[in-house]
Amino acid sequence: MKKKLVSTFLSVAMAASLLLTGCGAGSDSATEASTDEGDTATEAPAEQTAVIDAGAGEDATEMEYWTFVELHGQHFETMLQKWNEANPDRQIKLNVTVMPYDDMHNKLLIAVQTGEGAPDISDIELGRFPDFLAGDDVPLEALNDVVEPYMDTLVKSRLEIYSKGDTVYGFPTHVGAMVAFYNTELLEKAGIDYTTIKTWDDFKEAGIKLYDETGVYMCTADTSATWQESILLAQAGTDFVDENGNPQVNSQAMIDGLTMWKDFLDNNVVATIAGGQPDTDEARGEYNLEKYACQLMPLWEMSRYTNYMDQFAGKIAIAPLPVKEGESVMSVGGGGTGTVVTKTAKDVQLAKDFLTYAKISTDANIEIWNTLGFDPCNMDVWEMEDITHNPDNQFVKYFVNNPFDVLNEVKGDIRTIKSVSATPTVNNVLCTITLNAIFEDGQDVTEALNEAQEMIEQELQ
Repeated sequence: MKKKLVSTFLSVAMAASLLLTGCGAGSDSATEASTDEGDTATEAPAEQTAVIDAGAGEDATEMEYWTFVELHGQHFETMLQKWNEANPDRQIKLNVTVMPYDDMHNKLLIAVQTGEGAPDISDIELGRFPDFLAGDDVPLEALNDVVEPYMDTLVKSRLEIYSKGDTVYGFPTHVGAMVAFYNTELLEKAGIDYTTIKTWDDFKEAGIKLYDETGVYMCTADTSATWQESILLAQAGTDFVDENGNPQVNSQAMIDGLTMWKDFLDNNVVATIAGGQPDTDEARGEYNLEKYACQLMPLWEMSRYTNYMDQFAGKIAIAPLPVKEGESVMSVGGGGTGTVVTKTAKDVQLAKDFLTYAKISTDANIEIWNTLGFDPCNMDVWEMEDITHNPDNQFVKYFVNNPFDVLNEVKGDIRTIKSVSATPTVNNVLCTITLNAIFEDGQDVTEALNEAQEMIEQELQ
C-alpha cells in the first residue's frame, strides 16, 4: 500500500507558504512542502486522494485527513500501521487528501464554518491558524484531555501557537528551533573557530575577518523572509505584534535589531542574496559556490544540506544562535503546521486519540526524526542516545556535531513568535517593501519601519 500512496503523492507538488519560509502565509516553507518543515515548493496542480487501510479490518472506522504536505501523508501512513496493530478493536482506515496550500485552507475554513464537508483530521499551517480560532465558537475540538499526559515532555511554546487561551487545538510536527549552521572549512581558512562565536559582537568580528581574508560573507541580509527579525525580537523578549495582536514593527527592539544588521551589511559581514533568503533554490546555488559561511535557520534546514549540498558533508557544524553580551543562549521556533480534529469528526474521541499517538507520542517523534529529519517536540526523544546518536542516521553522519547536543543546550529557552490575524499583512509589507528598502536601497531603518507601521495599520483598517 505504501508504494501506491507514495506514487500517488509524489505527483503532487506542495504549496509554499512564505510564513514558513519566513514571510506571510499563503503568499515551514518546506520540502516538507515549503512549509514548516522546510522547502520551497510549487503550487500543487490538483487535489489527490489515496486510501490507507494499514491492515484494517472490515469494522474499521473510516476517517478523512486533509493536508498540503505530501510527507505528512506518508508519516500518517506509518503511524496508522502501528496504531492498527496495537488497537485491533479501534482500527482506522484513512482517506488522505493532498491539496494546494490555498485551496486546502480555504475549503477547510468554509467546511468547518458551515459544518458540512469537513474532514475528521486536518493540517493547518501556522499563518492560517488564527483564521480558525476567530470568534467565540471555535470549530475545532479541544485537545487538552489527550495532551495532558505529555505536557511535561513537550516544548510548550510549540503548543501555545496552536492554542487560544488555555485551550490547545492543534498538535505540532516539529520545534523548528533556530540555530546557526557554520561552514567550518570556510571559517578555518580565516583562522576562525565557530565555537568561539557566542555573541553578536563575536559574529561581527568573525565576519569582518572572514571577508577581509577570503572575500566570503558570514551570512545573509534577508529581504524576502523574517527569520532574522524573529530571532532578534525573540531574544529581546518581544514580537512583531503586541499582547493584543496589534502590529508594532517600529518598536525599539525592531529598530535596534535591524540597525545592527544594517551595520553588519555596511561592514561586509552580511550581504543580500538571490531569492532574498537562504531557503530558496537561487540562494542554495550561492551557498554551493561558497559565497556565505553561515545560515541562521530552523533545524529542519538540515534536510536542505543532505538533499542539495552533499559536498559539504562533514564540514557543517550546528551551534546555538549568537546573543547580546550578557544574555543567555536562547532560540525561537520557526515555521509550523498544526494538526487538528474538527467538531464534525465521525468519532471525535477516536480521532483525538489517534492524532495524539500520530503526532506527540514518543513513537511518533522517533519516526519524525528518523524519517523526516525534524527536531521533535517530545523532548523524551532528545535523551534517547540510541535514536539521536545513531551512526547510521543521515543527519548524524552529515554534520560535524550532533543536532541534539545543540537542542539540549537551548531547550530551556525556546521562544515563539505569535501568529495572529495581522501576521500575513505584517509579513507581506516587511518582505515585499521594507527589508528591500533597508538592505538594498539604503533607507534609514527608523524611517523605513515607521512607514511600514503606517502601511500595515492602513491595510488592517
